[in-house]
Formats: sequence, structure tokens, C-alpha cells
Amino acid sequence: MSAISFSKVSRVYPSDGREFVALDSIDLEVADKEFVALVGPSGCGKTTLLRMAAGLDFPTSGSVKVGGQEVMGPGPERAVVFQQFALLPWKTVRQNIAFGLNCMGVSAAKQAPVVERYISLMGLTGHENAYPHQLSGGMQQRVAIARSYSIDPAVLLMDEPFGALDAQTRIVMQEELVRLSRVNPRTVLFITHSVEEAVYLADRVVVMSRHPGRIKEIIDVTKLRSEEQWADLPIEAVMELPSFTHLRAEISRMLKHVKANSPSPI
Repeated sequence: MSAISFSKVSRVYPSDGREFVALDSIDLEVADKEFVALVGPSGCGKTTLLRMAAGLDFPTSGSVKVGGQEVMGPGPERAVVFQQFALLPWKTVRQNIAFGLNCMGVSAAKQAPVVERYISLMGLTGHENAYPHQLSGGMQQRVAIARSYSIDPAVLLMDEPFGALDAQTRIVMQEELVRLSRVNPRTVLFITHSVEEAVYLADRVVVMSRHPGRIKEIIDVTKLRSEEQWADLPIEAVMELPSFTHLRAEISRMLKHVKANSPSPI
């Protein structure tokens, strides 16, 4: 059974008395503990797909399932990380990480070891009592990711989580996510505009076209990553490999072709 399943999913919105087809007949299966990245031009429906998996939007036709169950709304088995950190400014790092556990009614005694585990895993030790405004952007995003992992979700939905970070911090966070995925694997649906980021992080890269949003190509990176042992190399070394640069160029050409051949929106 797929962890996430999109079957013949279409999404139509009203637009000035007409209909705008944002997504058209999307079929996509994401396996348990698989990391899938969505790339494509702005307006191709990437975020709409992720919102459907989160239960924040719904298809006009077709079905979206998580764990074999139709998505009817948000649920604790799915955690969402947005580009905006969405931390509670009046709560400390420890309190922000514990927020989801509080909402689930987990006792303070049971919360404590979980929160401490993710403080340690995300490199937040020493900042437990800091407030969001006292943290850098990268540290804030670490807190947001720790908060998502702390509720032990089966599925992690990430919408350009590193998009607001500077280049160097973004690289650090990419390496942190790879490390965390090895320690505590989850099913991940990840949106990014960075081809490099998609190729480095994902098991499969889904290239989308727009107007209407459709899947143009799905590229499997798993075999290449395993054969060349990317996980054991620094990110800079991986990005210098001929195989990596070839794959990045191939996907970039696809996206350039998509943009060149996309009709104007309604």
C-alpha cells in the first residue's frame, strides 16, 4: 500500500466567470518512507497537491489517500512544514517543539524525552529556552522541523522549507535533513524550486508542467545515490559528481522546455 496516493486528481477553480484548471488528472504513488520532490514552474499546482495530502484542500475530481484512507481533513499522521517558520513567538524552543504533543493531549512526563530527543537531533542544545526572535532563520526552521517530527507523523509534507534561507544555511539544512532521514526515516513529499536540492534530497523527482498542472516526467535517483554512496559524501562533493551535474542539467532542460511551451494562464 502506498503511503500517499493521488488517483486521477484534478482541481478546478472559478476565475472571472470561467474555470481555471490548476491540476489535470494527476496519478502519483509515494511509497512508505520514500522521499519524493516536486519541481515545476510557479503555478503548476505543486502546493495544491501538497495541500490536498495535508487535508487543507480537496480535489474537484479523483481521490487523495494517505495510508489507504481517503483524506478528509488534517490529521496527526501528517505534519506540514512551510517556508514560513510559523513558530509561536511567545513560546520558547522547547515549548514550540512540544506544541503538537500538547494538542494531542500527551502528558508532560511523556513529552519531555521526545522533546529532548529532537532538541539533540536538530542541534538545538543550548537554545531550549530561547524565543524565535532570538534565533537565526536556520535555527527557527530546525525548530519547525523538530516540532513536525515530534508528533511521530507517518508523512511529512514540506513546502519549500528552505526557500527563505541564505545559500549557506540552506546547504546546512539540506545536510541536516538527509542525516535526520537516515536516523528517523519518514515518507516525505517535498516542494522546491531548486533542481539541485531536489536531486540531492529525493529518491524520485517529479517534474510538473503548468496550465493545466500535469506530471511531465518522474526521475528515479535512488539507484544512482546508492551506487555512488552520496549519503557518505559532503554535499559539495556530491554536487561536483558528473552523474549529479548530468541529472541536474537534464531536469533543468525539462523545466526550460515546460516553461517555453506553457500556454498563458486564463
